[in-house]
Amino acid sequence: MSPHPGKLLIIAGGMLAIVGALWLWSGKLPPIGRLPGDLRIERENFSFYFPLGTCLLISLVLSFLLWLFKR
Repeated sequence: MSPHPGKLLIIAGGMLAIVGALWLWSGKLPPIGRLPGDLRIERENFSFYFPLGTCLLISLVLSFLLWLFKR
């Protein structure tokens, strides 16, 4: 049985609000984007940045929040 559409909209809205708040406060959260595991390669004519550690942290937090909502 599929979940009620209203419940899905509430969860999606809550997640958007959390992402928006984190985006606003990202300048005040120093470790986000500069965690151990974030890859940064800078050469003379080349720059590459991949926030692997940050992606893993965000994935863990979102997985935990979705697990809480599912219960």
